Amino acid sequence: RLHFHFTFLDVKMASSLLRSSLLARRALGSAASRSKHTLPDLPYDYNALEPVVSAEIMKIHHQKHHNAYVTNLNVAEEKYAEAVAKNDLTAALELQSALRFNGGGHINHSIFWKNLCKGGSSPDEDLKAAITKEFGSIDKLTEKLSAASVAVQGSGWGWLGYNTATKRLQIATCANQDPLKPTTGLVPLLGIDVWEHAYYLQYKNMRADYLKSIWGVVNWKDVSERYKKAASS
Repeated sequence: RLHFHFTFLDVKMASSLLRSSLLARRALGSAASRSKHTLPDLPYDYNALEPVVSAEIMKIHHQKHHNAYVTNLNVAEEKYAEAVAKNDLTAALELQSALRFNGGGHINHSIFWKNLCKGGSSPDEDLKAAITKEFGSIDKLTEKLSAASVAVQGSGWGWLGYNTATKRLQIATCANQDPLKPTTGLVPLLGIDVWEHAYYLQYKNMRADYLKSIWGVVNWKDVSERYKKAASS
């Protein structure tokens, strides 16, 4: 879990950002201030990932859980915009955790759905070469990422990310709904949701079994496209 400690410089910087945002909002006008986030459609039917992930889980996960993050994110952003308009630094800072949690939930799940597909797929040659160079083989990657994800305490995510500084692939985990890039600096390529709502109705408390099965529906084509974009940036 992340803990935030605000120093005088943090508050001074936040105050400056609020003033800048207020000026921008006044200049642009309220009509163009922001648009609401919406729940994205799944790129497949709810039963497409069976038997790895049941249609019941997918429907609840998407319609209830992801939708809740989107709804709460819009509420938090609206309150944040009001705080900015009033130049209320305290109120704006109090909303940071809600923005991070719900914003992270929306970001993470929007990636997760596209990271999966019916029957799975194979990584392209560039990603396969990068995986082999960093981990030895795809099997070794799946073993290490699964082990890291199993070890997440409570709720969170396991990730394969790209480090733009070292230009290397890297495994990481994040607690709760903390989004990968703002938390670690890594570009997200493949995320595995290990919140219980992602698997409990089917796998009960056997997270390891869920992680063993999930690789059968990984959309490596999507992961390859994310890698290509990250590596070329």
